[in-house]
Amino acid sequence: MCCKVIFFYCCRFDGLDAMAEHEEFLPHKTGGKKEIHFTDFEGKTSFGMSIFNLSNAIMGSGILGLAFAMSNTGIILFLVLLVFIAILSAYSIHLLLRSAGVVGIRAYEQLGNRAFGPPGKMLAACVITVHNIGAMSSYLFIIKSELPLVIQAFLDKENTGEWFLNGNYLIIIVSAFIILPLALMKQLGYLGYTSGFSLSCMVFFLISVSQQRHVQHYQLGVSCIFISWFVCNVNSSTAYTVPILAFAFVCHPEVLPIYTELRDATKKRMQSVANISILAMFVMYLLTALFGYLTFYGAVESELLHTYSRVGSGDVLILCVRLAVLVAVTLTVPVVLFPIRRALLQILFPDKPFHWVRHIAIAFCLVFIVNLLVIFVPSIRDIFGIIGATSAPSLIFILPGIFYIRIVPEEQEPLLSRPKIQATCFAALGFIFMVMSLSFIITDWVTGESRSGGGH
Repeated sequence: MCCKVIFFYCCRFDGLDAMAEHEEFLPHKTGGKKEIHFTDFEGKTSFGMSIFNLSNAIMGSGILGLAFAMSNTGIILFLVLLVFIAILSAYSIHLLLRSAGVVGIRAYEQLGNRAFGPPGKMLAACVITVHNIGAMSSYLFIIKSELPLVIQAFLDKENTGEWFLNGNYLIIIVSAFIILPLALMKQLGYLGYTSGFSLSCMVFFLISVSQQRHVQHYQLGVSCIFISWFVCNVNSSTAYTVPILAFAFVCHPEVLPIYTELRDATKKRMQSVANISILAMFVMYLLTALFGYLTFYGAVESELLHTYSRVGSGDVLILCVRLAVLVAVTLTVPVVLFPIRRALLQILFPDKPFHWVRHIAIAFCLVFIVNLLVIFVPSIRDIFGIIGATSAPSLIFILPGIFYIRIVPEEQEPLLSRPKIQATCFAALGFIFMVMSLSFIITDWVTGESRSGGGH
């Protein structure tokens, strides 16, 4: 039922601009020949591959923390929040596509430039860079912590300090031989196949988690299960749930690049890509959180795989699950890197044509910096908390809302029109969310309260 509600509301966004959907973004005279807009190449990525890429951009390491988030809210409140964030994410993408359609721009940074000049362009580029570097770091942290355990299990030996069981060496090897070559591809659309495989790995992860629900769980009694289903479980860690869910749906830096490379691109077609991707991830997030939570209840840790290790689940199935998650996050890193490179190119070389040297150099530097961050920072959980509380609401709520207000001409939509009032409230909601999240995190730091669960 909830999935139908999300799909209904997502589809409604397409109808808000029915005329623009059937018009081209920039008027022109074809002269009998199809012209190419917004880019120096024609979009060649299929509808299905675009869904794979955007779904892969949405799905991140946050999926491993959703069961922990549900344990701090209860099932009902978690479901309400998940539906709420999913619908708002779809609406946010609608605002981005509508703004891009008005001015014929398909770059987040250029929308900022059109709305507020160079400061707006710089702001958008910095937010995208900070957020995606944080996302890349979280993926590499999973590789750093989980890959040694997988190798150790395959070799059936204890970790006695061998270099091939050192997480720092392993992330360098993975970055050099897998992530960097994929990041050097010229177009994001080429990663559609690896994105599809990555999603398949996460589907296997979901199936495995559901199976573990039947073979291993804590016996808490019927009364506790009843309370878990029908009563909201609010505690000191509940404040972190909304940032976790918001971070889990951030894909907005990738939306416009994917839009650019979509074959036969129109606003309606790209909105459909977004709607299907968000709906698919909603289902996957809900089922993963539900099965993980109903397996361990209040004993679930902030990183679900660590929970299985702690309770002694070292069987072949869990080993395969670890391997699947490692493959998924590894193949997601190059997709996240593309928007950072594009943001840096918009800042440093705004009017320069594509050049392989710049393309390769930026990718290498980004991978190198993220590797250093993951190697030398022992725990960046709180850094991720700050990033999630600032960049996530900026990318989902604030920037799309204010860009829409500034870019859409008043001749088309007056400032007091319903769409612009909605966009204003949407941006204001983002500011409120940011202030509340930062306040909760800072309060947690000052009081010294520790969140339940381990992980990093």
